[in-house]
Amino acid sequence: MSEPGKEESNGPSSQEDKDQLVNITLDEKTLARTTPDVEHERKVAIFDLLEDNYFRLANKDEGPYQLHLSIVEGRLLFDIYTQKEEHSGAIILSLSSFRRVVKDYFMVCESYFEAIKTSTPSQIEAIDMGRRGLHNEGSQILKDRLDGKVEIDFPTARRLFTLVCVLHWKG
Repeated sequence: MSEPGKEESNGPSSQEDKDQLVNITLDEKTLARTTPDVEHERKVAIFDLLEDNYFRLANKDEGPYQLHLSIVEGRLLFDIYTQKEEHSGAIILSLSSFRRVVKDYFMVCESYFEAIKTSTPSQIEAIDMGRRGLHNEGSQILKDRLDGKVEIDFPTARRLFTLVCVLHWKG
């Protein structure tokens, strides 16, 4: 029961509340068996995305949104729904612009996970700086490719890029 003079709200209270993702799923058929490190990265990315993100379909005001990510016929599919599970649209991106940065990112990640076990803190930090640089590069590519279709901020692009990498992971 609400306090006198205050209205109860069953939905977003402002435009900011509408311009966000409230649910994210990855296509189970697309996902390969992953390592514990990759599974951890996926869970953290989804948790962080749901905690704080900016996501708005260009020229639409239907949010908040649910997002289902998958790879279909070698393309990245963003299947977007409203919070009420009404289909808002699909965005298909070629994976070719991501291939090099994802490949390099995976190589550096493998080096990073190995370095954690045996290397000095300064060596780990150097590898991590390279890893973050590649991650930023991939995030910017994703943000650029979505431009005109979906408005996202850079932190949201970073977390989405992590999920794109998880979908690419072949183990």
